[in-house]
Amino acid sequence: MKTLVINCGSSSLKYQLIDMSNEESMVQGLVERIGIEGSALTQKTPGKGKHVINTEIKDHKDAIKLVLEALVNEEYGVIKSMDQISAVGHRVVHGGEKYSESVLITDEVLNSIRDCIALAPLHNPPNIIGIESCRELMPNIPMVAVFDTAFHQTMPKNAYICPLPYELYEKYGVRKYGFHGTSHKYVSNKVAEVMGKDIKDLKIVTCHLGNGCSLAAVKGGKSIDTSMGFTPLAGIMMGTRAGSIDPSVISFLIEEKGYTIEQVDEMLNKKSGVLGVSGVSSDFRDVRAAAQEGNERAQLALDIFHYKIKTQIAAYAGAMGGIDVIVFTAGIGENAALVRSESLKGLEFLGFNLDAKKNEIAGEIGEISTDDSRVKVYVIPTNEELMIARDTARLAQ
Repeated sequence: MKTLVINCGSSSLKYQLIDMSNEESMVQGLVERIGIEGSALTQKTPGKGKHVINTEIKDHKDAIKLVLEALVNEEYGVIKSMDQISAVGHRVVHGGEKYSESVLITDEVLNSIRDCIALAPLHNPPNIIGIESCRELMPNIPMVAVFDTAFHQTMPKNAYICPLPYELYEKYGVRKYGFHGTSHKYVSNKVAEVMGKDIKDLKIVTCHLGNGCSLAAVKGGKSIDTSMGFTPLAGIMMGTRAGSIDPSVISFLIEEKGYTIEQVDEMLNKKSGVLGVSGVSSDFRDVRAAAQEGNERAQLALDIFHYKIKTQIAAYAGAMGGIDVIVFTAGIGENAALVRSESLKGLEFLGFNLDAKKNEIAGEIGEISTDDSRVKVYVIPTNEELMIARDTARLAQ
């Protein structure tokens, strides 16, 4: 059984074709700058190297057409026809309270995902476009929605209920949902496997650090708390998102300074975080380079980022009544040694020491704490695509 995994962003599309008989990736690719000048598809195939297609890609439907053509290409493709694809799994950011598990996509499911657009305005719309495009181009292939929110449905009420009038939860579902669940689930299970431990015996803090960032407290294999909230805007500082702030800032800007709610929403989601503080970029590599050149605001942005991670790790150690392992994952977590070391500085009292040499690791599995550390620190590259493929294969069968 071969499963195609689709992960649509606002102007990008990541994909993998996975052979579920051995869970090996047959091909993986990225379509960038959809609807923007300079769009391209990059496909990497084991044994065939990397192939880049530079062409105009007007929308996500164009992107998916290009992906399907690349998969069956005689020169650099991996299958002979589309009939070899048994199912398609789609990453969907927000499923609300309705979905605590992955589901086969029907019209009703798609409408429910649309109902959650207000809760994830940056993510659900491109997820929906990807689903609709695939359904049009592959009408007879079963498709599955795998929700970022699902893993966090095990949170207890005292963790997910907002301290607001309770009727807002009862009437409108206002509560903490949490995101990046597929990633948190994968890396927490993977680190237990690497350590040779039963996950039911571990207290783990997982740090998913990319352009979007979230941490989770995983106790006994279940999420008991996570940093993102009602939407992916809450939690620690991110690339362009503010994270959690005093909500009175919003009413101050609207009532006292004449901002519209739309302007504030756009600012909090797209113009804040590392970009807003540094004034340089939302890309941490650019901000780090600027800081090294003496840009004080760039350095401040990094300092705030490290501080937010540090205090969240400490909070989750308290929530779980201890900690056994800290895991870093996603683009920044897997590759930025400085972010890891600065975020952990001052937390040694928890029971670990960072090994500077081991911490140079990038993009691969490895322990970065010293051998005598009671609490272990690991880098675990995330594999959300494999988690999506597993759920997709199970439901499609």
